Amino acid sequence: MSNFWGWFISIITVINIAGCLWLIRWTSKKAPGEEDTTGHVWDGDLKELNNPLPRWWLWTFYLTIAFAVIYLVIFPGMGKFGGTSGWTQVGQYDQEVQAAEAKYGELFARMAATDIETLAMDENALRAGRNLFVNNCAMCHGSDGRGARSFPNLTDSEWMYGGDPSTIELSIMMGRNGVMPAWGPALGADGVAQVTEHVLELNGREHDATLAAAGTEKFAMFCAACHGPQGKGNQALGAPDLTNDIWLHSGSREGIAQTISGGLNNRMPAQGEILGEDRVRVLAAYVYSLSLGGERGTNTE
Repeated sequence: MSNFWGWFISIITVINIAGCLWLIRWTSKKAPGEEDTTGHVWDGDLKELNNPLPRWWLWTFYLTIAFAVIYLVIFPGMGKFGGTSGWTQVGQYDQEVQAAEAKYGELFARMAATDIETLAMDENALRAGRNLFVNNCAMCHGSDGRGARSFPNLTDSEWMYGGDPSTIELSIMMGRNGVMPAWGPALGADGVAQVTEHVLELNGREHDATLAAAGTEKFAMFCAACHGPQGKGNQALGAPDLTNDIWLHSGSREGIAQTISGGLNNRMPAQGEILGEDRVRVLAAYVYSLSLGGERGTNTE
């Protein structure tokens, strides 16, 4: 924060506190010997009086102002002034992390010494892994791991980068960054339509045979390097299989055409620095367990 904004915040805060104090003092006074009214009159002579606040209520306001002053002396709130206590949200977070590490670190270390396949059958490890999943993964993949549009279903047998234990662990640890180039400028509107129909043909769905035939050569030129000549995908590149009924983004004709034309850029954040190797191992075991008993998910939107 610059010095200007530090002083700006401090001055505004002080003015607000002083203004509240002045307002309470001003409104609590009553002119001697005068009937103080609000000016509102009903039924000819029924007047609304402007009496001071009850003393207990007035002192409650004073106490809140005193609390605000004491708080701003002890804790941050006045620009760059950090308060006399030295408290920071980063420091508190670090303390909580250290406390959690002291309490659970040894437990996760013992679990991490076991292979993922064995952990995937251990109830205690799965309980710990689910807690990690809910706090770090559920916002994208859902609390049940079944994903949503643009977020993979982790309970089926379809894996863009591979579903073996070591690959799952690597994906969580290092993250993934999937890029689908935008082919619209190179193909043009007609070329996008032709490749779309060819993709529908590879998928075994209703398609325009004439356009699909014209799109075969274009698919081989622009798409086969990643998805393969038959559209079966390539886990080494994270290129999805186009022949099944699982669509991460959209499997409609319009959705496929939009993907081909505009491309995609998806990123899964790396969790290694956040969770550490031991917790990643336990989390990977939980994710692996989801696919062992999960039904094959579909999305033919």
